[in-house]
Amino acid sequence: QVQLVESGGGLVQPGGSLRLSCAASGTISTIHVMGWYRQAPGKQRELVATITDRGRTNYGDSMKGRFTISSDNAKNTVDLQMNSLKPEDTAVYYCYLNSWGHNYWGQGTQLTVTS
Repeated sequence: QVQLVESGGGLVQPGGSLRLSCAASGTISTIHVMGWYRQAPGKQRELVATITDRGRTNYGDSMKGRFTISSDNAKNTVDLQMNSLKPEDTAVYYCYLNSWGHNYWGQGTQLTVTS
């Protein structure tokens, strides 16, 4: 079983920054992709950013230039640095991991951007 534990959510003002972290543990043979998705109230879950085991990154369109994803393969962790935050970034952020075609999700961490 794979567990993903997120940390770093909270309340931030527009224009502010925040860093999310996620640590994977359990029986993991190979991690192919780690990343983040988010879901705002009344909306579908959407891609924030992913990073492959080879360091290839992919970002949602509204995150490009503001968010940066990074990972530590040795520690099975993935971080998301979020800058220039906007109220529309308010959502529950879910850590994601793919291993041999199996998708795993964290419990989610709330980010609220408000003045």
